[in-house]
Amino acid sequence: MAKEIQKELEIERQEKVVESVSKIEKFFNDNQKTIYGVLCAIIVIGLAVLAYQIFYLQPKKAEALAQMYPAEASFRSGEYDLALNGDGNVAGFAQIINDYGKKAGAAVYLYAGVCELEAGNWQSALDYLKKYDGKEPILAARALAATGDAYVGLEDYKTALGYFEKAAAKADNMFAATYLLKAAQVCEELGDTDKALSLYKQIKDKYPQSIEGYDVDKYISRIESK
Repeated sequence: MAKEIQKELEIERQEKVVESVSKIEKFFNDNQKTIYGVLCAIIVIGLAVLAYQIFYLQPKKAEALAQMYPAEASFRSGEYDLALNGDGNVAGFAQIINDYGKKAGAAVYLYAGVCELEAGNWQSALDYLKKYDGKEPILAARALAATGDAYVGLEDYKTALGYFEKAAAKADNMFAATYLLKAAQVCEELGDTDKALSLYKQIKDKYPQSIEGYDVDKYISRIESK
């Protein structure tokens, strides 16, 4: 009895399989032109994307990076206005951003932001820095700290403090001591000496070998002596 039931179930399963296959075949036969059309469209779109990558995007990126070299050299030598604006013979970061945008890489916005920061153009610095979306931790921390510097320039100390703290957390290395020092000084500007003292002590405890760590005792003593 059990064998007969099992046999009937097997026959029923096979019939369902055959029925499903028949339905798929019928659907394919009825919609053959549409299916081939969709497949062709996918292939054409894929080839178009590949061609865009190979023949347009990659050459543009290479061109943008080539334009970056002179501007980066000026930046490293401290010629920030030349790095940002160029000199008519070579392009600066501002022109590179205008011509290539993110094809030049995320760092171009950080460079341009720091150049504007050095010129005291706080809002222009922010406009560039907030477009930076690089993932490298040290540069990302530098961008956060530079954003904090711009807000200090605008005398928005509360916002600046948040960026310095984020920069210190992002860096978590010897650079963090610099950002913590900036945060502590902003706290003093805001009148929050307790938090400032806490941040100075954090530098002393976590980064005693940093430049800031060597000098931090004077800040601690100044607050504690009040």
